[in-house]
Amino acid sequence: MHLWTRRRLLLSTASVASAAGLAAMASAPAHALTGTPPAPVADDGIVRRLRSLPGVRIVEERPGTEPGYRFFVLGLRQPVDHTDPSAGTFEQRLTLLHTSAERPTVLFTTGYAASFTPRRTEPTVLLGGNQLHVEHRYFGTSLPSAHDYSHLTIRQAADDHHRIVRIFRRLYRGAWISTGGSKGGMASVYHRRFHPHDVDGTVAYAAPNNVDDRDDSAYLHFLETVGTAADREAIRTAQRRLLLHRTELVARYEAATTAAGDTFRIIGSADKAFEIAVLRVPFMFWQNGGSAADLAAIPGPDATTDQLYTWLDDVAGLPLYADTTARAYIPYWYQLATEMGYLDVPTAHLDGLLRHPGAIEPRSFVPRDIPLRFDPDAMPDIDRWVRRSGTRLLFVNGTRDPSTAEPFPPCRHDSRVLWVPDANHHTTIADLPTPDRTEATAMLTRWAGRA
Repeated sequence: MHLWTRRRLLLSTASVASAAGLAAMASAPAHALTGTPPAPVADDGIVRRLRSLPGVRIVEERPGTEPGYRFFVLGLRQPVDHTDPSAGTFEQRLTLLHTSAERPTVLFTTGYAASFTPRRTEPTVLLGGNQLHVEHRYFGTSLPSAHDYSHLTIRQAADDHHRIVRIFRRLYRGAWISTGGSKGGMASVYHRRFHPHDVDGTVAYAAPNNVDDRDDSAYLHFLETVGTAADREAIRTAQRRLLLHRTELVARYEAATTAAGDTFRIIGSADKAFEIAVLRVPFMFWQNGGSAADLAAIPGPDATTDQLYTWLDDVAGLPLYADTTARAYIPYWYQLATEMGYLDVPTAHLDGLLRHPGAIEPRSFVPRDIPLRFDPDAMPDIDRWVRRSGTRLLFVNGTRDPSTAEPFPPCRHDSRVLWVPDANHHTTIADLPTPDRTEATAMLTRWAGRA
């Protein structure tokens, strides 16, 4: 069995069809719960105070935010290697929604590039607090060095967050809550593992726990049991038909990609990219859909090749595998290949139709000149900490989300794992059943009152 299939994971990066959607989806919708908005922000010297923070640069202040807030794009000078000052520095991009230094502060990350839309996460709305959005190192403009990913580790990213908290606590002295969805939720947990006292609580939405300590795959088992037998067979049949019409559909895919000015140099060919998209269909379908309308839209036996192509694009996002998007997410695939691991998908029903062994492994998305070496101890270490020592952790998952087929475990120290029935990857506290929603809201507000 391949190393990748022993440590399996699929994150939300490739679960939508555009790069813009990738960063946005990891944030719980701000409209999910609405509290009393902050009073209009006064001129409290925030610009002067930000400029006084060591290593912080105000890139710009942007208009158009919600009443009671000011929105800043910031740069923070960070060490490339937090254990070796001689490795140099890079500027990490942050955004800040500021309302009052007296309010709680939410530390937020998507695990990818920063979004420059002034949008509050659900915890920020609930607490009426400030929000500091951290761009993950090696994503967006937060680039230590092109093609040198040796310092892209979960520990270095956790140390980035630790240093950010230490610096910004000079300004925001109240309670701190960290949050993120999917890969952002994972990054929030990893930060807590190495710096457990930096924040007063963590809300992680749809965050996978990438420790497969059983002989079988949690992800395979999930995909072979989710929905009804008829639902699963309809998806398998559509996959087979896509591959049976491979020649025509790949030609269309390649022509559309060329017309858009894109190429397949990273993955290697339109044919391989097409096969990857088809293989990922079951996971993507349940991660982002699964409604009655989605099930009804699965192409039937009489579907045309045009309908098959459109459905594949809708579900698996064909532009994701061409170079423009794939290049931006090389660091994501690098993280999967070196620490966080990847997933299995069912393939028995596609015997005789596949041409590219190991197509969905991370190496397909990482250029050959970038070395990959997997650390099998990284994720078990996180899992042990959550089980034994994790405290004030709230996990909010959907019962139909394959990403949380292997969820973070419950821990005994003021923490909870809560489930939204029949929900996919896009969950919120507001979606929880009433008793759980009440409990989750009470936990969050209690944590925010600790400071």
